[in-house]
Amino acid sequence: MGEIKGTTRVCGLIGNPVGHSISPVIHNTLADLCGIDMVYTTFKVEKGAVDTAVKGAHALDILGLNVTVPHKQEVIGALESVDPLAEAIGAVNTLVRTEHGYKGYNTDILGLERELEEEQVELKDSPVILLGAGGAARAIAFLCVSKGAKEVAILNRTEEKAAVIAEDVNRHLQSKAAYAMKLSDYGKLTGENYVVIQTTSVGLYPNCDDAVIEDEDFYKRAAVGVDIIYNPAETKFMKLMKAQGKPAYNGLKMLLYQGIIAYELWNKCEVSEETAAHILQKMKEEMGIHE
Repeated sequence: MGEIKGTTRVCGLIGNPVGHSISPVIHNTLADLCGIDMVYTTFKVEKGAVDTAVKGAHALDILGLNVTVPHKQEVIGALESVDPLAEAIGAVNTLVRTEHGYKGYNTDILGLERELEEEQVELKDSPVILLGAGGAARAIAFLCVSKGAKEVAILNRTEEKAAVIAEDVNRHLQSKAAYAMKLSDYGKLTGENYVVIQTTSVGLYPNCDDAVIEDEDFYKRAAVGVDIIYNPAETKFMKLMKAQGKPAYNGLKMLLYQGIIAYELWNKCEVSEETAAHILQKMKEEMGIHE
């Protein structure tokens, strides 16, 4: 890491907990490789203190912040302005400094979009299945419908939660593409060649032998699978996809690109593919991922 001087700009992550975050590795390596005088650290912020933290950060001339759980919704009230997509999703994870405050973006979703583009997973005119109905599924449903997916089936244990997302997305994007289904009713899906995106925490380390749906027939109907989990690097969901000869990807590139896009917004620059590949390698080393 370069020398920290009086001119060094500070960026950071607010959340709770933040101690295990990989974000400092992403941003400090980027600053090194791009020769930008910036340092990135983490700030533990308690619930209810977000507004104070954001206003304090602005007063301290902090260049930008990332926001992680549990503050991605609460932070919206502390912002000067919010990007329309982030506002529709109702979650912000990146704050970009403006004169009188910060502007909020959702680079999680922009990161997934960039990962899908890189892996040549086409959302336009494709049928999509989302497994789960949490915050990530909500954001991804907005992405899929806004990119012109033919249909977006949101499957969740409690159908009501999925229905709220489907209604919000359809209303906001003036669409009829999104709909909710009970997870156990997956057998009623009649299409083929689905893009399946796994958004739940099922299969997350240490529960590496679990998948939301274990049935082989389900995976036969898929064209490709994307799991937003990155630890383990190959989830049970991905293994079940690959067993049917279907490509499957984890969430590590989504994590990489959400960081890169935040960095690009803060520093008004473009990060090269070579640099991105280098950062990905560094993340894998840091997480002890061996391929």
